[in-house]
Amino acid sequence: MTPLKQVGLMVLVAGLGLGGYYGWQHYAAESQAATQPNQRPEERPVPVDLATAEMRDLSTTVEAVGSTRALRSVAITPLAAGRITAMSFEAGQQVAAGTVLFRLDDDIQRADLAEAEARVTDAASRLKRAETLQKSKTVTEATVDQITAELNIARADRDRAARRLRDRTVSAPFDGIVGFTDTALGARVEVGDVVTMLDDLSQVEIEFSLPESFFARIRAGMKIVADAAAFPGRRFDGTITSIDSRIEPVSRSFAARAVIDNPDGTLPAGMFMHIEVVLESTPGLAIPEAALVVEGSRAYVFVVTVDGEAQRVEQRDVQIGRRTFGLVEIRDGLTEGDSVVTRGVQKVRSGTLIRGKVTRADGDKDATASS
Repeated sequence: MTPLKQVGLMVLVAGLGLGGYYGWQHYAAESQAATQPNQRPEERPVPVDLATAEMRDLSTTVEAVGSTRALRSVAITPLAAGRITAMSFEAGQQVAAGTVLFRLDDDIQRADLAEAEARVTDAASRLKRAETLQKSKTVTEATVDQITAELNIARADRDRAARRLRDRTVSAPFDGIVGFTDTALGARVEVGDVVTMLDDLSQVEIEFSLPESFFARIRAGMKIVADAAAFPGRRFDGTITSIDSRIEPVSRSFAARAVIDNPDGTLPAGMFMHIEVVLESTPGLAIPEAALVVEGSRAYVFVVTVDGEAQRVEQRDVQIGRRTFGLVEIRDGLTEGDSVVTRGVQKVRSGTLIRGKVTRADGDKDATASS
């Protein structure tokens, strides 16, 4: 076969292949047009999630950290030395004020009290007889005065004996939760030995530090919100009760204390807490932070527009304000009720046909913003 015929054969084969390719493309386009006559492939709706711009209470806050401590906490110690003869508490037990926690051996103290009471009875009887005899001039006034003094001394001895006996019993000074103990029944304890701890956890107190720049804005009675890693998703409300009058010269900060109600005893003493102090609370137009796209100094969102029965999006620049957990304030560029794309932002651009549903960033109408 001559070279010319070879070239002709190659051209023929190439032409047949190219014709078959364009024929297949034309057939595929006609088939798709028959099934979707009013929609091009690039016009297929993009699935997205939507959220509505809403007015919410946005609070400006300042953050701090601190640890909880019991509102009242005391070390339970005996006022006398002796051997423990009864223990009526367990670690973690809630006790009421006046509940007996443990007793010391008290045989000698009971005997001393009985002796003191007998002396009081004897002195009272002698004084009564002396007063009767004094009326008949049988007993002098000096004798009556002496017996009266002896009665007063006997009564003082009785009171001291009664106190020493009471000191052999240790009771809870207030309602609270009893801690662990390393002391066992039958052990001997000395004055001042710590047998256990008693904590009043009906409220917990948190002490935290704030920068001195906020000193003029913090005052007693302001609200705080606290959370802890041990309780994810749960927030604890409290109130500032006192503010230190001094600025720490090294850290340039000041201390404040807040109290959180803890009726169910959820928060223990010593737990690390993250705190937000609410400086002010004002309404603002907010959207989920996931809807916001930031490029340098520019911020924009994709807003849903109606195109007949279809939904499309348009890119719109916005001016942002306060940020919070999952939310951002929009000061300009949106109106209340506008729907914005939250999931699928990377897949859309102005004019994109979408198919989406409205979701909420969270179920709480209130939000807080960091200062």
